[in-house]
Amino acid sequence: MTELGRKTGDLPEGWEFRLPTEAQWEYACRAGTTTATAFGDKLGSNQANVKNKPYNGGAEGPALGKAAKVGSYPANAWGLHDMHGNVVEWCRDWYHAKLPGGKDPDLHDRKPTATANREGTFSRSRRGSAWTDEAWASRSAFRQRFEPERRYDHIGFRLVAVRR
Repeated sequence: MTELGRKTGDLPEGWEFRLPTEAQWEYACRAGTTTATAFGDKLGSNQANVKNKPYNGGAEGPALGKAAKVGSYPANAWGLHDMHGNVVEWCRDWYHAKLPGGKDPDLHDRKPTATANREGTFSRSRRGSAWTDEAWASRSAFRQRFEPERRYDHIGFRLVAVRR
């Protein structure tokens, strides 16, 4: 993607595309809010592609039951779609049970602190929620770990542009 961005003129010299850190992902998801979700303390299936159980009294509606086209649900205050619901998203970081805090810690190269999974490998962090999840898993702070070698139809990614 970085090479394509340069060829099309969409990515300035000295920048690259990559997966976001967990901190970058949550910052983008929250879009300046401090509430449970970017839409407030409630979330319903009219705001995100999740199972039909709303979070904290949000509006209930029919569940789509599959991934939706990007932009099918409202964007957050920064214009980002599907930060809640649709597909969970990979992050750059290895999963650490306790995050170190600070201003955007990048845990990509830091040895994982969580125990190895059943295959004997370590897990990567993923954020957000999917159409397979209930709305409570869509809170901005919700995080999970998963083996990077596994593939499912409810896991995706988004890229960030960063200076090298």
